[in-house]
Amino acid sequence: MSSMQPIAAPLPFTLKTKLSVDRVSMVFERDGNRTEVLNNINLEVGDGEFVCLLGPSGCGKTTLLNAMAGFLSPTSGEIKVDGEAVRRPNPRRIFVFQERGVFPWLTVEGNIGFGLSKVTKAEREQRIAYYVKMVGLQGFEKTYPQELSGGMKQRLEVARALAVNPDMLLLDEPFGALDSITRLVMRGELLRIWEAERKTVIFVTHDIDEAVQLADRVVVMSARPASIRQIVNIDIAHPRDISAPRYLELRDGIFQQIGLAHKV
Repeated sequence: MSSMQPIAAPLPFTLKTKLSVDRVSMVFERDGNRTEVLNNINLEVGDGEFVCLLGPSGCGKTTLLNAMAGFLSPTSGEIKVDGEAVRRPNPRRIFVFQERGVFPWLTVEGNIGFGLSKVTKAEREQRIAYYVKMVGLQGFEKTYPQELSGGMKQRLEVARALAVNPDMLLLDEPFGALDSITRLVMRGELLRIWEAERKTVIFVTHDIDEAVQLADRVVVMSARPASIRQIVNIDIAHPRDISAPRYLELRDGIFQQIGLAHKV
């Protein structure tokens, strides 16, 4: 059985803290019913780090992500970005929702340029062209979302998020609605973009393979009320060989940690 202790290996990003979650708990009360969702969450994320929040469906991963974005306020504890408390949403932190959020009435270039009203026309056009190329949508600039494949729509969503030049991307199971082959392609695309941009990425998933393929660290969360069971350092360079012994050791160790034996 793998010990699964985080390995203190050198990381490819600065260790300056970007986001800190300090003793955060979340309780919802409705119609006299009290539901505890998060229980004493403590986490630090480095500037430029790619972190996956991994846990069973319904455990509170999305609630934590919403709190990081400023959409929800913790019942207790505090979340800070760059040392400042998160009180409300901020364009420096862009949320990519689980359901695709592109605007169907706007073209590809219209979607990417949606948040760029405060820049000059020339800069807007430059940014649109840059991100169209980055996500591989050249030739589709005048195309509407309904004419795009699922994977292309998801690339468009990522491009729109990046175009406003945020510090952080908060992604809530963005590939969950895609078929398995497209998911694999999109993971590679997201990693390529992340390596080019080096934004801080917090990525919610309940897919262990997805987490180990993508993340610098995997935050393994318990069932609700969610606490952090373990933080696993994925000490493998990209691109990752999913058949490599170390990859399998880390993946299977997480299966063991959550009480499941991985069987092919």
